[in-house]
Amino acid sequence: MAASPVGVGVVGYGLAGRLFHAPFIAAVDGLVLRAVVTSRADRAALARRDQPGVAVVGSVEALLARRDVEVVVVAAPNRTHAPIGIRALEAGRHVVVDKPIALDVAEAEAMINASIRAGRLLTVYHNRRWDGDFLTLRSLLSQELLGSVDSLEARFERRAPVDETWREQPGEGGGPLSDLGTHVFDQSLLVLGPARRVWAQAARRRPGSQVDDSIFVQLQHENGAWSRHWLSLIASHPGPRLRVRGLDGEYVKEGSDVQEAHLLAGGRPGSPGFGQEAPERWGRIDRPGGASSPVPTVTGDYRGFYGALRAAIQDGGPPPVEASQALAVLRLTEAASTSARTGAVVPLDGR
Repeated sequence: MAASPVGVGVVGYGLAGRLFHAPFIAAVDGLVLRAVVTSRADRAALARRDQPGVAVVGSVEALLARRDVEVVVVAAPNRTHAPIGIRALEAGRHVVVDKPIALDVAEAEAMINASIRAGRLLTVYHNRRWDGDFLTLRSLLSQELLGSVDSLEARFERRAPVDETWREQPGEGGGPLSDLGTHVFDQSLLVLGPARRVWAQAARRRPGSQVDDSIFVQLQHENGAWSRHWLSLIASHPGPRLRVRGLDGEYVKEGSDVQEAHLLAGGRPGSPGFGQEAPERWGRIDRPGGASSPVPTVTGDYRGFYGALRAAIQDGGPPPVEASQALAVLRLTEAASTSARTGAVVPLDGR
């Protein structure tokens, strides 16, 4: 006998809730989007248009009053992640919070403890684990096609005007380090393992910017490998999205995952061609001696996160992202901020 579908409620219907959560929830068998929380009339109208039949409510309390919602997805501004997440856990709901897990380590630990007390799942939406380029990299490494890895370089670079929204307000946890950095740090830790030391540089280059918009972070990992990360809002010509150097070859990938572009163009997860890259966007492996060969990009699919969430709830499988992993990323982000401010190399875990 098939298990009953898991009811999901999404808090927030801005860019994250509308594009990166609701469509993928709706596209996964075994999950049903029951309700959306927004207090803004324009976003409520969008939710009703995009998600026919889904309830639109004005508060978290109204959402938690619904018995058909088992999972609460917090896709609201970063400062709300811990308060709303803890409230939902205490109400007996499983919780997904968008990245970063919280504004600081203390908040994240409080949420993890609330999850333990409630006996409910807490996971974090590190969706870039399901980018096509990163899935391709993991496949290459599993086949040992690059040899022993020396270093990983990752970039999230773009050119953007000063933004007056919460995403560029320091008190809201805005800025590229918390936003874009969370993605690349999570990927580096997955590939190379725990980091031992952090060194960073950061500056505000755009006139009027309230956040650092030109950032470099280098990690020394416990296995001896290095990872280097560039985060920029002033890039006119972004560098390679990924460059992973092994002793037997180097994987180089230009351009970012196409799922966001497909969503903005009106595409939907699971539709023909969604998440697939054209051959001219594929990466390549450069070999010692100068040989180079194209590498087809694995189709990116953020449904992987929500499929794993469904399995964790219904079948007792592991969560798509361990809260402890998201906490490790947050600790690293705080260490990078300290390093950029002081100029010092910052050890992790007391080393």
